[in-house]
Amino acid sequence: MRELPSQHRLKPLLKAYFASLSSPVAWCTSAGPAEILRALGFRVYFPENHGALLGASRSALKYIPYAHQAGYQSEICSYLTADIGAWLMKETPLTRAYGLPSIPKPDFIVFNTNQCREVAEWFSFYGREFDCPVAGIFPPRYVEEISQHHLNDMVGQFNQLISVGEAIIGKKLDIEKLSETIALSRKASDLWKSVLLTAASKPAPLTFFDGCILMAPIVVLRGTRECVNFYRETLNELEEFMRSGSGRVPDESIRIYWEGMPIWGRLRWLSELFAENGASIVASTYCNSWVFDDFDPGQPLESMAMAYTRIFINRGENTKLEMMKSLLSTYRVDGVIFHDSKTCFNNSNSRFGLPDRLKRETGTEVLTIDGDLNDLRFFSDGQSKTKIETFIEQLQMKRSANPAK
Repeated sequence: MRELPSQHRLKPLLKAYFASLSSPVAWCTSAGPAEILRALGFRVYFPENHGALLGASRSALKYIPYAHQAGYQSEICSYLTADIGAWLMKETPLTRAYGLPSIPKPDFIVFNTNQCREVAEWFSFYGREFDCPVAGIFPPRYVEEISQHHLNDMVGQFNQLISVGEAIIGKKLDIEKLSETIALSRKASDLWKSVLLTAASKPAPLTFFDGCILMAPIVVLRGTRECVNFYRETLNELEEFMRSGSGRVPDESIRIYWEGMPIWGRLRWLSELFAENGASIVASTYCNSWVFDDFDPGQPLESMAMAYTRIFINRGENTKLEMMKSLLSTYRVDGVIFHDSKTCFNNSNSRFGLPDRLKRETGTEVLTIDGDLNDLRFFSDGQSKTKIETFIEQLQMKRSANPAK
């Protein structure tokens, strides 16, 4: 598939971002309190983004064995093992892509376990490597209902984090600056949500695979005006495609929801496979994980506590089911593909009966495929192609029997 115009604009934006990563630098998890760090005056770097780059560049398998040799087992997150392996070899795809000699040296390392508890071990490794302060945020996990007690606990943890950051940066947090940063994050989040919602139209001008590329700014530039401007322009482009009736997939006949992590090293291959079969991946919980409806500059810490606790992967199975049902309806989905990512237990939702419950309650057909976010030894091109094409054919037959849907 050809690139969208916004994908061309993304390259210089990211190059400028990576070039800006000079001290003071804070490392942060992708759904972590970046707004606090920016408001304190840190440049913010995201190791999970680096892990995705290792996967997308198909270099992860070069580095993963080095992490295994250092004692990190094969069952754990392949973002972690690829990233640590690359560090042990003193290599990074940032050199080839953006001219950076290395990943940036941290002055402060921050993680939030709302998506994954393994980030604690991952980021602590670098705390030892760089002799750098590490602070963790530990929200309630797998919650159905979020209580005031949960939020109070999170705000308390944010305040502890702020105290450490203030000591490192040498100044107090400016609450007005934090509110301004939260306001920018909220604007970017609203625009990102609108970008994703363009795929609710038929034909869809955007696919999940496009979203995996275009999501970079909402991760690494959240809380900046550059992020807001990028998504405002991207939304304008997509709305123009909608007005012209242009679909991302020619002759779109089937609309699919992708549940779980991307398979970074096979994004293009999968994109072409679905397009060849007339299927659009129009929605995903992954891309929607960076939609933060709760950000409120009038209540910066409290709203951050809610926003970062409410994300899909941090919720109980009943809440996940209801969230998925809402997205299925919004995007007019014919079928759901669950990606069982072998080294990403936290983001694989096919293991406790959720696919069967979803099919039983909505009548939507489901398929589970095996793979991984970075370790392609767990993914079979041939088997996956057969399963996916058979699934699409099944959905097309069902669609033909019920064309009014």
